[in-house]
Amino acid sequence: MTLLPWEYFWIGFNKINFPDLFNQIWMSSLVLMVVLIVLYVLRTRALHRHRHYLDMWEWIFWSGLITYFLLIVGSLFQFDFAVILVILFAGMGVMVWARFRKFPPLFEAYEHQLARQRYLARARSSKPEATIRTKTVRRRGKKRCGARRARRSQRGSRASSSIPTLAASSPSSPSARAAGSSPTTTRTPPGSS
Repeated sequence: MTLLPWEYFWIGFNKINFPDLFNQIWMSSLVLMVVLIVLYVLRTRALHRHRHYLDMWEWIFWSGLITYFLLIVGSLFQFDFAVILVILFAGMGVMVWARFRKFPPLFEAYEHQLARQRYLARARSSKPEATIRTKTVRRRGKKRCGARRARRSQRGSRASSSIPTLAASSPSSPSARAAGSSPTTTRTPPGSS
């Protein structure tokens, strides 16, 4: 050390001025950036259904990527050592804050939500009736059949009361159907020819 300790803050960060820190900082930044990218890809694939965990990994990834990239750029372009320290502590501070301050309360609430969903699913599946269709579904089908029977009986009563139908003497002519056909034709019930 040839300068006072606070004077080192304002000189360029290079191998001549900082022989014991320069290579370690830029190499570790490069290695940590690659490790962070690999961890981000693996964890986001594993946790793709859990939004809060993905958000945390986004925070860690982008703050780490920016920090490590700026450290490499600062080493390459010989930024002042004070700038390198600001980049390092700010980036690491954001990563630690995101991991240990911002997201743990969200994780706790999310764990309670997942536990409640698991409990409700277990309670629903523990009853044997949960996998069997209820009778209300069958009743709807019977109501429909009953409605069909009612329509059939109405048709039969119309035919017996000799109400004119829409069918004309020539069933293939669409104008006869639209006009209402002649009042003399009647519909006969099926089976009574």
